[in-house]
Amino acid sequence: MRQQVVDLGTSPLCENFLTAEELNRPEPFYPLAAYVCGECYLVQVEEYVSGREIFGGEYAYFSSFSDSWLKHAADYADRMTDRLGLNADSFVLELASNDGYLLKNFVAKGVPCLGVEPAANCAAAAEERGVPTRVMYFGVEAAQELAAEGVSADLMVANNCAAHVPDLNDFFGGMRLLLRPGGVVTVEVAHWLTMLEGNQFDQIYQEHYCYFSLLTLRRVCAAHGLTLYDVDEIPTHGGSLRIYARHEADDAKPVTSAVTDLIEREKAAGLTEMATYAAFGRRVEETKRKLLEFLIDAKRAGKSIVGYGAPGKGNTLLNYCGVRTDFLDYVVDRNPYKHGKFLPGTHIPVYPTERIAETRPDLVLILPWNLKEEIAAQLTYVREWGGALAVPIPEATYI
Repeated sequence: MRQQVVDLGTSPLCENFLTAEELNRPEPFYPLAAYVCGECYLVQVEEYVSGREIFGGEYAYFSSFSDSWLKHAADYADRMTDRLGLNADSFVLELASNDGYLLKNFVAKGVPCLGVEPAANCAAAAEERGVPTRVMYFGVEAAQELAAEGVSADLMVANNCAAHVPDLNDFFGGMRLLLRPGGVVTVEVAHWLTMLEGNQFDQIYQEHYCYFSLLTLRRVCAAHGLTLYDVDEIPTHGGSLRIYARHEADDAKPVTSAVTDLIEREKAAGLTEMATYAAFGRRVEETKRKLLEFLIDAKRAGKSIVGYGAPGKGNTLLNYCGVRTDFLDYVVDRNPYKHGKFLPGTHIPVYPTERIAETRPDLVLILPWNLKEEIAAQLTYVREWGGALAVPIPEATYI
């Protein structure tokens, strides 16, 4: 049995940035509604476009353009090296390794590693950083191929990619195949409980097939002979989980109280009750109204408004709320891949960040609100001419 959680209308793929020549061509939109399973409480969207099609070839997202994300990756490498005693005799395997933003830290430590990345352009960027990378879409078949080559890992890393996997059984089954007997898997995901409580609906998009609670993660691990034995609650993406899993037979790593305590908190918050999920959709509709009221009031006051950042979450937000160039003159982004292109669906132009200083807008709306502190520090000059900064989630507000 499944129940609808929220209906965000229709939306294009959030990383399909358009060239000027493509603006007058048909653009595919797909239904964007999330559903919850009444048995395992996994929240999912329908798979209208396969993961291989979305993430294979070229992909517009590069992890290295966020300073705070680079620090998060470096801190993770330090933490895991110390916790697991990683050295030159160890092996680290990262899935969806993107542009090498994380593994470069293990390379610097002399810890052998390999990235598995389906997007050829991201893999090429990683290789340029000295990170060995294979262009592969990970699952059981890819794991069998790597295993035949002798690849196995003391640490397997899957940071913010499990949401991008339509077939979780294939993904987790592949991880189990490559994990050494005493090895550890870490998986980082946005926490559904935080998304629910913070009304973070903009993290829902076609490229994110799955949304996780610890209840769900424990269940999917167990289905593939893995025991979820520890968890960290971390601030990334507005509130995330980092889970630690090991082979069921590895009794040297007992299940911690952090796991059992968080499971109880999720149950107390209503994550095993369908009424909790139904209420989310109603709150999302109110958030849309508040954002539009905020922007309408600003425009009626004669203010010029631009957006900072062109993330996937921003494209969900703008398409769902119907925000186009009638509200935002343009957006800026640090990623040169997006410059000179247009946002999917809304067709708002994307410029380098220097455009803000050139045009001196009255208001900058920070679309990657989870990085608001980092971005606000970069935009201190906006306030010098009397401009203001705002974020759209959880409610439209100045910062």
